Amino acid sequence: MKKEKKKRGRPSKPKKPKISKIKIQAAKGVHDILPDEQKYWGKLYSVVAQVLPSYGFRRIDVPIFEDARLYLKGTGQSTDIVQKEMYTFKKGDAELFALRPEFTPGIVRAYIEHGMKNLPQPVKLYTTGPLFRHDKPQAGRFRQFHQINWEILGDQSAVSDVQIIQSFISILKKINLKKYTLYINSIGCPICIPKYKKALTSYYHQHLKNICPDCNRRFKENPLRLLDCKNNKCEHVIIKAPQTLDYLCEECHKHFKEVLEYLDDLEIPYHLNPQLVRGLDYYTKTVFEFYEDTKINASQGALMGGGRYDNLVEMFKGKPTPGVGAAAGIERLINVVKKQDVKVAEKEKPKVFLIQLGEMGRKKCLKLFEEFQSKGVNVGEAFSKPSIKAQLKVADKEGVDWALIMGQREALEDTIIIKDMKTGAQETIRLDRVVGEIKKRIEK
Repeated sequence: MKKEKKKRGRPSKPKKPKISKIKIQAAKGVHDILPDEQKYWGKLYSVVAQVLPSYGFRRIDVPIFEDARLYLKGTGQSTDIVQKEMYTFKKGDAELFALRPEFTPGIVRAYIEHGMKNLPQPVKLYTTGPLFRHDKPQAGRFRQFHQINWEILGDQSAVSDVQIIQSFISILKKINLKKYTLYINSIGCPICIPKYKKALTSYYHQHLKNICPDCNRRFKENPLRLLDCKNNKCEHVIIKAPQTLDYLCEECHKHFKEVLEYLDDLEIPYHLNPQLVRGLDYYTKTVFEFYEDTKINASQGALMGGGRYDNLVEMFKGKPTPGVGAAAGIERLINVVKKQDVKVAEKEKPKVFLIQLGEMGRKKCLKLFEEFQSKGVNVGEAFSKPSIKAQLKVADKEGVDWALIMGQREALEDTIIIKDMKTGAQETIRLDRVVGEIKKRIEK
């Protein structure tokens, strides 16, 4: 029997399993909010959390998805949001759900479902968060976007309309936005709207060949949406259309007059826009929008928009309850903040930096880090870097005033070196004294 020859040389290494690779990018119309952007978002959320509660608004959070009927009925089947933009889905044979395209119907549902009618009226609620619409992505428009939303339920007086406007101006002032314009109109109520619709359809009947396909559909389904069209083809027709203000009933006329008088008394400038109707079916009486500067930029959309909706609660089988509210686009506000070069403070950088060497030094510095945190001292670190030189480089880049250095000797002796990063001077102190010493130096 022949002996098998032994293979000479090194044994072959096992082959690494092949990894299936795929390049993934963010879906079209959505975006990441990167760390460098967070200062703008943090500032705006902080202002909202300060301003709106000062006007009596309490925070509420509603689900990201709801029964689709909430928007089919509330937002309106003839709206672009429902017909073109709403994301819907089913799970098995379950009912149809929708990712929320707006906040108001969900807040109204919560108001009814949780018996808020029994609370002292009016009930003031606000929220923030993401919304979803299958819109055409462009500058200022996303398929996932974020809004501030605030509502007043249970008050039909004009003062609530104005308070919604006033609170938004307070937000703008807090974020140092100075260039903006308020546009306002009244579209009437179920008593006077039919009269206006009749006049509007009579006018548009003469121009059906000169308007876009969407407006031809709106003409049949919901004529008020004709005035909300952003297609340039329809612009010349909209301008000459009948105005809602000419068809207001006595009550609506009185309400709108009071709104304008309040604005005048508060010295809040505004422009009457007879073509302003807003894009949602539930609006009644007052509607308004804020735009940057003095020009309506249809492509970018309004910074804020809202109005009164006195019949929405009843539509969902709640007791008749008047309401008024608004929503502001966070991405759009941030874009304007950047455009107007508004300075937003960065998060305060640490004044002290922990530097360690060796396992014992790292353990003690980890404990010291937590001690600084508990005393409210913002402290920097680079624990993953092994060398003192590399850590000092990071500390220098951060621009800290002091570096706290713990080598092996200091770890054994329970001491630490304080290095003045400006002068280079060093001193050694006891470890149990360092937090108090650094706090004294920071407070000087």
